[in-house]
Amino acid sequence: MKVKITETILRDAHQSLIATRMRTRNMLPIVDKLDEVGYYSLEMWGGATFDSSIRYLNEDPWERLRELKKHMKETPAQMLLRGQNLVGYRHYSDDVVEKFVKKAHENGIDIFRVFDAVNDIRNMEKAITVAKKEGAHVQGAIAYTISPVHTIDKYVEMANGLAELECDSICIKDMAGLISPQQAYDLVKALKAQVNIPVDLHSHCTSGMAPMSYTAACRAGVDILDTALSPFAWGTSQPPTESIIAALAETKRATGLDLELISEISKYFKDIKEEYRCILDPISEQIDTNVLLYQIPGGMLSNLVSQLKEQNAVDKFNDVLAEMPLVRAELGYPPLVTPTSQIVGTQAVLNVLMGERYKVIPKEVRDYVKGLYGRPPQKISEEIIAKIIGEDEPITCRPADLLQPEYERMKKEAEDMGLIKKEEDILTYILYPAIAPAFLKGELEEEDLAAIMQKKNPCAVPDTSGIPTEYNVEVDGEIFKVRVNPSGGSIKFVDAGTKTDADSVPGAVTSHMQGMVLSIKTKIGDNIEEGAVGCVIEAMKMENAIHAPHGGTVKAIMIAEGDAVKSGDVLMSIE
Repeated sequence: MKVKITETILRDAHQSLIATRMRTRNMLPIVDKLDEVGYYSLEMWGGATFDSSIRYLNEDPWERLRELKKHMKETPAQMLLRGQNLVGYRHYSDDVVEKFVKKAHENGIDIFRVFDAVNDIRNMEKAITVAKKEGAHVQGAIAYTISPVHTIDKYVEMANGLAELECDSICIKDMAGLISPQQAYDLVKALKAQVNIPVDLHSHCTSGMAPMSYTAACRAGVDILDTALSPFAWGTSQPPTESIIAALAETKRATGLDLELISEISKYFKDIKEEYRCILDPISEQIDTNVLLYQIPGGMLSNLVSQLKEQNAVDKFNDVLAEMPLVRAELGYPPLVTPTSQIVGTQAVLNVLMGERYKVIPKEVRDYVKGLYGRPPQKISEEIIAKIIGEDEPITCRPADLLQPEYERMKKEAEDMGLIKKEEDILTYILYPAIAPAFLKGELEEEDLAAIMQKKNPCAVPDTSGIPTEYNVEVDGEIFKVRVNPSGGSIKFVDAGTKTDADSVPGAVTSHMQGMVLSIKTKIGDNIEEGAVGCVIEAMKMENAIHAPHGGTVKAIMIAEGDAVKSGDVLMSIE
């Protein structure tokens, strides 16, 4: 029986190696060729592509889906859906899940790969039932990880639960490249014996074992393998499509795919990769067996490096890697996949940067411990629960049961702000209320790759790609030549729209990280107690509260919602 191939070049491959930065314009010229190959499916949407399209590329992800689908006449379009989290970082109400799944199918998604970060099927059920009702193929995914509580019997039990929900296939989603050849053989064999639907194996090359594990899975009867074209393979991405096809060519499991055509497509992506060399971090391309200890998935590893760079703390990389398994164990061994990878990873980063464990705790970490992301694989200790949520009691019900319908309410919000041109814009706003308004208003700009290259290597591009220092300014019809001399150094806030150093502001409250001001919780003249929340900053895709270091009266607020801030910037003054 032939092994079928799901190609990840348009989604997970570039998410894993270049932090999901590939532009739609790089994809469109080659989609027709990809469609000719005979793949089982093209994974081309979902995951982090939705967020990155808005945040960095100034692209409408819905438009990407429609444009790519126009060229896919033969090959099913596949997306990765985070269950009740959809493509965001929190649980959304059932009415939003229903609207999103319907719109995704309407715009071109044929196969929904649905997973939950903690393998809580209750968080997958709504998306699965809606997609089935729409007539889509649903692939129920098991987030694979290694821990004292994750066993083959538990995975088989979950697969049976997904089959009962009428999933059309099962995916072993090994997001960190942890599965060994023996584990792959044993798990696929057990699933094939117990569940009468096709089984897909998805893995990453981070540990170096994935190609061998794929071969073992083929011997056990796996039906589908996820691969990436070689320019965007290896490292934290998938095994190379060409290598897997060639390895199976002389066996009973041969794919039957045309290597000559695939080689032609690979040459195209080899050139594309060079455009993103400034984003590609060497760490993401390396084989690192330490992943068996810290278990960071491919996409998270490249983003973790990026986040540490943003915080000017790349030198803390190894410290963060050492901290991650400690945090993961304390949080009940969640599989490290979005959003739990961000939850564990961000807490580990903060523990290291703050110099004190759990000194700063993001809202998402509190919500996770409270049970709002689902049931942790292992019960969290009372000590950690108390440290993170105090006297609050964790919930035991399906988290979404606590959510009120939000689609119509947020639709009205977006309409009142003048953001809506099409129905999909409502969903974009609901998913990303912090960044969507600027995007939908056309106020964002595409990330400048040349500027990133210039910053990374000042000799890499001509100086003309930098910020100009001379301008012609017209005032009442008269032209003045103005020269701006950069003073260097970091910019600090002094007043709304201006900046200063903390030492010059009495009672200064500073940011402990780089991010964007999400909300301000106080106003000038308020009396505020020590420890009260002054504002909330979105950093590393998490909400981080800035607490008053002392009590007093708010004398000045130097920020506005939506402002970008750096570590050390003065946010407000409390005297």
